[in-house]
Amino acid sequence: MRARIYQPAKTAMQSGTAKTHQWVLEFAPASAREVDPLMGWTSSSDTQAQVRLRFESREAALAYAAEKGIDADVVDPKPRKPVIRPRGYGENFATDRKGAWTH
Repeated sequence: MRARIYQPAKTAMQSGTAKTHQWVLEFAPASAREVDPLMGWTSSSDTQAQVRLRFESREAALAYAAEKGIDADVVDPKPRKPVIRPRGYGENFATDRKGAWTH
């Protein structure tokens, strides 16, 4: 049984970093999905593909995988650069503002 251990990235719909600090163990699909000829739905007999386990640290996820005999591939997260701009939003209310308030 193969699995992937990774730290999830921030979704496009969130501005903060909630739910990105935990590590996730996700099983690889063992069988391909099949299309139902009558309804056209996709299905699979593999129930492990639905399981996602969350851990507080990378070491905890690796320890769980080693204890259960799961071959796990670890994907390291890419570092994020900070999005803090000098004098961004606060510049609108600065006392040493160079231009006049326009609105």
